[in-house]
Amino acid sequence: MIVTVQPTGVTPADVAAVARGDARVEIAPATVEAMATSRAIVDRIEESGRPVYGVTTGFGALAGTFVAPERRAELQHALIRSHAAGIGAPMPREVVRAMMLLRLRSLALGHSGIRPVLAQGLADLLNHDITPWVPEHGSLGASGDLAPLAHCALVLLGEGWVLGKDGERVAAAEALRTAGLTPLDLAAKEGLALINGTDGMLGMLLLALDDCRHLFAMADVTAALAIEAMLGSERPFRPELHAIRPHPGQAASAANIRNLLQQSEVMDSHRDDLAHAVQDAYSMRCAPQVAGAARDTLDFAAQVAARELVSVVDNPVVLPNGQVESTGNFHGEPLAFAADFLAIAAAEVGSIAERRVDRLLDVTRSRELPPFLSPDAGVNSGLMIAQYTAAGIVAENRRLAVPASADSLPTSGMQEDHVSMGWAATKKLRTVLDNLTSLLAVELISAVRGLQLRAPLTPSPAGRLAIAAVAPFAGAPGPDIFLAPVLENARAVISGRELRATIEAEIGELL
Repeated sequence: MIVTVQPTGVTPADVAAVARGDARVEIAPATVEAMATSRAIVDRIEESGRPVYGVTTGFGALAGTFVAPERRAELQHALIRSHAAGIGAPMPREVVRAMMLLRLRSLALGHSGIRPVLAQGLADLLNHDITPWVPEHGSLGASGDLAPLAHCALVLLGEGWVLGKDGERVAAAEALRTAGLTPLDLAAKEGLALINGTDGMLGMLLLALDDCRHLFAMADVTAALAIEAMLGSERPFRPELHAIRPHPGQAASAANIRNLLQQSEVMDSHRDDLAHAVQDAYSMRCAPQVAGAARDTLDFAAQVAARELVSVVDNPVVLPNGQVESTGNFHGEPLAFAADFLAIAAAEVGSIAERRVDRLLDVTRSRELPPFLSPDAGVNSGLMIAQYTAAGIVAENRRLAVPASADSLPTSGMQEDHVSMGWAATKKLRTVLDNLTSLLAVELISAVRGLQLRAPLTPSPAGRLAIAAVAPFAGAPGPDIFLAPVLENARAVISGRELRATIEAEIGELL
């Protein structure tokens, strides 16, 4: 696959294709022209000698310091070296690739005043699978992701580190030499243009949105399986009940769950039973209200990301009329708010899933399922400790749901006196989603065990397909087994697309 960077930028699908699918990156001729036009404006300003931030002056609290013409290239190189000050473990390859493509996208919009050769340099790193070593700590989400982007830019200069195939650090000069690439020299404004942007935050948010769409659909699947196993009612999911509270995400989730519960002997076995509970517990009956609210939050975050994806977030920016103006567009607050909100939503989706797991395992509430879903409870503990694990993850997600964007620490001699913490917000969102994957895996295993124990009643098509996906590594209910690899395999089922695809082929597309 080839992703062509146009003067209008790239799409979320382009970002995923490059970050996760190793798509090749090419730069459209019109993009080169747009960058060359803005560079000509910077060249004229530099020739005039008038003070313009980042072109003829220093940075941050040193914005009032004039820099002589013969030292302006040195200024840009010094900027990159000094700002590549991150520390900690390296960020994942997909995050760094997304960040580089998005910085290239920002330069392509033609408001940064850089030479096209720099944009091509970023494309060359991506196309030669050279991933800069970007430490996890360093960005405050204020003037964008300064430190992470500086670690990327440093590699263009033939300095710094890259992430080796074995996960070890490799000298950038060696990686460029092996790939047949030549280090670049920077001109006025170019160092600043390479690092002043929200690309790390945006990259992580876009990848998280892609993950969320899938995980929220799988949350409906595991909820439906658990409700079916617990002999729950499908009546609360009727469309007319959600039409009177018209939240779109709630209606979609309810429709999914109702559709997943059809053609089930397990559901048929109690549908007309007068002794059946008039109302199910909230974790069953209110599943669409929680998961639906999360879906609506996802839509909000996607809207924010879409706006940012077409935004010029550099500073200063080069306007078509020849003006170069300082802005605050690099401030990451919109992305920080969206990521924090989405982390809260995802944490709640996992929290209600754990409540259904606990109900499935409790003999007093599971409607005649054996304790902890073990046919021989006492000698065997069944899934007891799997629920412990889920409870611990829910507790961690609650801590991670505390907003990062509510925090701020002033920097740069009080010039940058309010920061967004957007990098932290999007980074912890990734952890919340990884944890959500684990929680849904525990619910999947528990629900499948419950459905197996309802035999000889035949479950829904979704239930049959889930049992078929899980049984090869989890077996049937019986004596205790080593659970850790079972849960790891269940995580792969949740994060993968195969089970969802087979269910959709049977019952229709999930909303």
